[in-house]
Amino acid sequence: MLLERPSDDTLYAALLARDAAYDGLAYVAVRTTGIFCRLTCPARKPKRAHVIFFETTAECLEAGFRPCLRCRPLSTGREPEPAVSALIDLLEQEPERRWGERDLIERGYDPSTVRRQFKRRFGVSFLELARLRRLGQAAETLTAGTSVIDAQLDAGYESGSGFRAAITRLFGAAPKHLQTRDLLKADWIDTPIGPMLAIADRLALHLLEFADRPALPAEIRKIQENTRSAIAIGRCAPIDQIATELDSYFAGQTARFDTRLAAHGTPFQRSVWERLRAMAPGETLSYGALARDLGRPAAIRAIAQANGANQIAIVIPCHRIIGADGSLTGYGGGLWRKRWLLRHENRMNSRASEGGTSHEPDRESPELRQPA
Repeated sequence: MLLERPSDDTLYAALLARDAAYDGLAYVAVRTTGIFCRLTCPARKPKRAHVIFFETTAECLEAGFRPCLRCRPLSTGREPEPAVSALIDLLEQEPERRWGERDLIERGYDPSTVRRQFKRRFGVSFLELARLRRLGQAAETLTAGTSVIDAQLDAGYESGSGFRAAITRLFGAAPKHLQTRDLLKADWIDTPIGPMLAIADRLALHLLEFADRPALPAEIRKIQENTRSAIAIGRCAPIDQIATELDSYFAGQTARFDTRLAAHGTPFQRSVWERLRAMAPGETLSYGALARDLGRPAAIRAIAQANGANQIAIVIPCHRIIGADGSLTGYGGGLWRKRWLLRHENRMNSRASEGGTSHEPDRESPELRQPA
């Protein structure tokens, strides 16, 4: 579960120490080399700014990273089934091969047995693992300017139509379009109340959500549909800017956010979000009060739906909406986070009204922290 994932700082410390207790719990990918490794890899350690952590090898492959040849992250090291070990060795020898069930049968393997064994160990089948690896490499070469036909052949696809269909399914865009426009970039931002995922293009922020929000996969698909663009792991200026602004927010220095936001949503939804952004830190409103402010007193249900459709947590502060009786209402990031954010903002206001200069982060009591 994402909720149980150690922080990136903890994982990086484990990487530096080659702590075997974290082996298999997460994997480290190095942006500068395009390689992903176990946390116990003996290779020279990369700088903190150059790494990103994933929970599974499939996620690493899907993001376009290649397995390290020293620590062999695709090998579990926990007495895998002989078929799994043998096929992983073959995959490392021929990463560009387009594997099929016939290849497995010719080597004496039962495809259904192999599928179950790989699903149990990696969460994806062997054929899917091989496909992710080919397509990740192909997308990397396409965005670097390689011709579609060269990337197609490098990925092991003799059929141009098959290659285009596979790329489109995985990245949400036809290969030729990956060459003519910027990819959306996605990266994690650590916060005191859990990691957040930010997605942006070079001009604006499209998404900022807590990583354990159940609706996150659907929200990512919605962004891909709205922008007709693919998403790659990495950073761009809006992500750097929002990360800096979140640092200031959680340090209690300011609740102002100037990062440019992408204009998703209907006109009515945008009017709700603009009203939310106009609220002072710590201020709260009920759905009914917000509806009256907008001159739509009967639109309470639509207000609630607009709140739920917000994809920019904290910056568009839907955590400031409460029940008519003053109780906390639903929040996609969890009620414990909503309570934390409101108390954090109240303390910021108290310091500001007292003319205080202390910007120490809030030290919330244990009952406000994430439940076990």
